[in-house]
Amino acid sequence: MKENLVSSEEKKKPQKNVFKFWIDSLLFVNVLSVTMVGVLLAFVIPSGRGYAAKYFLRLHRHEWANIHLYLSIFLVFLLCFHVWMNLTWIVQSTRRYFGERWKQFLGVLSGAWIVVIFICWCFAMF
Repeated sequence: MKENLVSSEEKKKPQKNVFKFWIDSLLFVNVLSVTMVGVLLAFVIPSGRGYAAKYFLRLHRHEWANIHLYLSIFLVFLLCFHVWMNLTWIVQSTRRYFGERWKQFLGVLSGAWIVVIFICWCFAMF
């Protein structure tokens, strides 16, 4: 009898939470993977000239860089999906903390990545 009183939205909520759990778990594993491959590229696998020394676990440095790239692209996809899944919470929390100026804050925060990319680009030149 009680089952009939439960709305379809309430039935979907546990499924949504399970889905969020798996997305967050994938995010965690992916961040660790990107970090570890980045550490390999930066400190373990030598760069520069010389052919034989650029292998680690039978993969060339360029193959490791490709793995790093694909994992990073997947990370961006997962992050976008994670933000989309939690958008209601983000908007409600921003409204609570910033009041009337919540849209301005989210706009500035959304545009901040352009500044970060520009700063990284400037430092990469040196």
